[in-house]
Amino acid sequence: MGQIKNMAIEDKKISYRMYFVAFLFFMMAVLVLIKLNNIQWVEGKYYRKLGNKRTVKNFPIPANKGNVYSADGSLLATSIPEYAVYFDAVVPSDEHFRAHLKDLSDSLSVMFGKPAGFYQAKLQKARANKSRYVFIAKKLSYTEQVRLKSFPLFNKGANKGGIIIEQKPVREHPMGLVAKRTIGYERSNEDGKGLEYAFREYLNGKNGHRMMQKIAKNQWKPISDVNEKEPQDGYDIISTIDVYIQDIAHHALLKQLEIYKADHGCVVVMETKTGHIKAIANLGRGEDGSYFETQNYAINETHEPGSTFKLLDLIAVLDDKKADTSTVYDSRAGQIQYYGSWVRDSHKGGYGKISLARGFEVSSNTVLVQSVYNNYKDNPKQFVDRIRSYGLHKPLGLPIKGEGRAYIPYPGTSGWSGTSLPWMAFGYGLSVTPLQTLTLYNAVANNGVMVKPIFVSEVKEWNKTIKKFNTEVINPKICSQETLGKVQAVLENVVKRGTGSKLYSKDFSMSGKTGTAQVNYGKPDMYYASSFVGYFPAVQPKYSCIVVIHKPDKTVGYYGADVSGPVFKRIAQKIFTDSPATNHVKNIDAKVVSQEKKYANYYQEVVKEDQIVPNVKGMEAMDAVALLENLGLKVKVVGIGRVKKQSITSGQKFNKNQTIIIELS
Repeated sequence: MGQIKNMAIEDKKISYRMYFVAFLFFMMAVLVLIKLNNIQWVEGKYYRKLGNKRTVKNFPIPANKGNVYSADGSLLATSIPEYAVYFDAVVPSDEHFRAHLKDLSDSLSVMFGKPAGFYQAKLQKARANKSRYVFIAKKLSYTEQVRLKSFPLFNKGANKGGIIIEQKPVREHPMGLVAKRTIGYERSNEDGKGLEYAFREYLNGKNGHRMMQKIAKNQWKPISDVNEKEPQDGYDIISTIDVYIQDIAHHALLKQLEIYKADHGCVVVMETKTGHIKAIANLGRGEDGSYFETQNYAINETHEPGSTFKLLDLIAVLDDKKADTSTVYDSRAGQIQYYGSWVRDSHKGGYGKISLARGFEVSSNTVLVQSVYNNYKDNPKQFVDRIRSYGLHKPLGLPIKGEGRAYIPYPGTSGWSGTSLPWMAFGYGLSVTPLQTLTLYNAVANNGVMVKPIFVSEVKEWNKTIKKFNTEVINPKICSQETLGKVQAVLENVVKRGTGSKLYSKDFSMSGKTGTAQVNYGKPDMYYASSFVGYFPAVQPKYSCIVVIHKPDKTVGYYGADVSGPVFKRIAQKIFTDSPATNHVKNIDAKVVSQEKKYANYYQEVVKEDQIVPNVKGMEAMDAVALLENLGLKVKVVGIGRVKKQSITSGQKFNKNQTIIIELS
């Protein structure tokens, strides 16, 4: 009996346990139902949103960038759509897949060159593995992707044929390497070069967007979405580059770099009155010896300019009435010492006693240094302040990223020493960019008005102008008209009878200055930088131009007139020869030849007739001044250009030191 009783008690305990376990399962089921209900109805919106976020995403559709055009309408940069094609092997029905597999493989083989069996095996494998993003082809043009869409099976579209097409814009340059570094590129908002990056606000447009669904292997497939927004294409920009002049400049520079085996060089051609950059070429030598656009040397690179900086010397001493072009200096046998350091002329033995004008023409370091140092040693700030008034101590403020920062020492600062002033006088101890130097010379060509270089003339949407970039004046008058006339005459004489005489041509006129600077002087890696900067034609200039060539082979040559000068001449000559305005210029030059012949006989003729005023009408200002002053007359010059009127008529007698006024036009 006791045993039976114990068994009954034990069964009862088991029953309780079973009831307890059942109750626990019941409660768990209730809790699950409550949670499911909560997820479905209370938090359903949140989880659905989260799920969609992880599987469906709004992707941007990049807008097509605007085009970059040259001044003559040539297309320099444009966006071309590029297509990639994929295959969703799950979408087609078995019937369609089997029916069109062979024909599709044959079509792909014909288009891409691989065997039909290759594509058939690839598509079958994708179908078996249920692959939803099988690569077919990339970098397709618009016509190629249209052709692909017409293939069997693919012609049924995305929902039945499984074809997936992705499009992205690609930047192309139809004109090849024309001004490549200036046109530039944009990789991101923080990275880019040239006009593409500087004007990205206008070029980039506004992106659109479309929904895409996540599929296998972290890949995304476009899906239909009514909220898809089309992108807004960017505006076009019209650059100032002239393709014809650019081509001339590029090949002229390339030829000279190859001849002199130079390291790198640049050329800039600027329209005198507007500041429009018509050509800019930057070439550097690669490891294989070939030349290509490596970086924008004209804008980015600063260097000691050497003798081209002497233009500032001449303007300063003339405008401050410290000296005149006729002021005579002793070249000191070609060497002069300042604070234990020597300034030497390239011409050994010097030039004897010569005028300031002649010293500039032959690029005498000793003459120009004396002229500056003797007149400004007690107040060097006066000289440096003139340099700063032209803005040469700071960047030009170009829209193009990476403009080089000039260095001009200033009296009283840590960079100033006793040799600073004389060294600045012949272009050392300071640094500027080629474009800054050109801007100064262009001001002389532009009747004293210094304008800011311009690379883009306007922003357009089709035929509608969105923004126009007008000529910006940096300095309305860099010096007096009298100084300007004398400086212009001396620059012309540099080519006629100075260091640039090798470049002289009776067929067209040029004005400019040679420069030969020693870079890293005193160091084992010292090399020469050869330059020529000026404008053409000499009268009523239309273009200014600078050529800088770094590290020419010294065994071949390194002087500015030999290395850089021919590039300048080639550009000027080509533009003169092929431009409609050339004939007009040539006619003017033809008259000058006859005037020069007359001038050669003027002095001999007038010395025979005691104290008789010659006829100087039509002559160059500097030639007329020299002739009249040699006769003992005091000359007052009004205007610029050639003589159109003289206060004392030809044939009249005059007294020594009598003043004659000549008006120029």
